[in-house]
Amino acid sequence: MAQTSIEWTELTWNPVTGCTKISPGCKFCYAEVMTKRLQAMGVVKYKAGFKKVRIHEDALAIPYTWKKSKVVFVNSMSDLFHKDVPLEFIQKVFQVMKDNGQHVFQVLTKRADRLAEISHLLPWSHNIWMGVSVEDDKVLDRIDFLRQTGARVKFLSCEPLIGPLPNMNLDGIDWVIVGGESGHKARPMDPDWVLDIQEQCTAAKVAFFFKQWGGKNKKKAGRELNGQTYDEMPEVELQRFI
Repeated sequence: MAQTSIEWTELTWNPVTGCTKISPGCKFCYAEVMTKRLQAMGVVKYKAGFKKVRIHEDALAIPYTWKKSKVVFVNSMSDLFHKDVPLEFIQKVFQVMKDNGQHVFQVLTKRADRLAEISHLLPWSHNIWMGVSVEDDKVLDRIDFLRQTGARVKFLSCEPLIGPLPNMNLDGIDWVIVGGESGHKARPMDPDWVLDIQEQCTAAKVAFFFKQWGGKNKKKAGRELNGQTYDEMPEVELQRFI
């Protein structure tokens, strides 16, 4: 496990590392940059680099060692539903999450088609939150795939938001995270895109979390919207396990 500065979680847990890019949201992948840093530092887990997907059986034991309840982002350095991750290993990861019901596990994927395809083969439990990345309107079908799953809590990560997302169907969605891209080559995010999503969430009674404006200096840009900070989460479900 690792402490994280990601605002909507507490820890990261990476039983899989490495990935490949599949859509425009992947262009300046945070995990790719971080993998290069860790590889240069000699961290064995990342010795194969980013483009090599690797499973880590030893990491499956880690959640059993946590003494206090945690909110955990699963596979911040990969995508659990990548085609190179065997179904059997995905099932093992889900069983670990089910066994540790005192923690909330947040799983996020861009491979929503595979997620929907194998959802019925996974041991879903109430502490598993399932999300899909929706960076622009070209990947809105990921939301429909998410709706087909057995996840009790379903969420969208609209980060990096690189285009407008008007008139989203938020039926069955519990939480939406929005954030701008950060870094020297960050693509700009129009404030109107963010405001529109926030209004859609309010109308649909969906929890809204605004992570950051991003840009070259994300700390300076901050994370206020309409003069306030939006840190909403699916509170009812969160309180069941914390």
